[in-house]
Amino acid sequence: MPASADRRYSETHEWHKAEGNIITIGITQFAVDELTDVTYVDLPNVGKHVSAGNAFGEIESVKATAELNASVSGEVTEVNAAVKDDPSLVNSDPYGKGWLIKVKTAAPDLSALMTADQYNAKHQ
Repeated sequence: MPASADRRYSETHEWHKAEGNIITIGITQFAVDELTDVTYVDLPNVGKHVSAGNAFGEIESVKATAELNASVSGEVTEVNAAVKDDPSLVNSDPYGKGWLIKVKTAAPDLSALMTADQYNAKHQ
């Protein structure tokens, strides 16, 4: 599944989708394919501040554990409780039901991140 054109992508395989000043963050299909079966997701609590370039949680699979990184700074406004209860949602629908967190940011500029075309070209 190629990266969706309505988002921006980081070098560490997180996608970021802006809706006003709320940024939804998840991981890409490429990351899911590399991790294989996701078994656990450690996400921050609502109200926690995340910083651009820093880890906000971890994702574990049968194969590896990886940090989850934000490319924006702000306050976590929502955490996907469904993913915490059923991490396999990340495997089955990484761009939809498998989203991870929503961050309210004062500066919702994602222009420094890769477009879908750039990300797809790099990870074919």
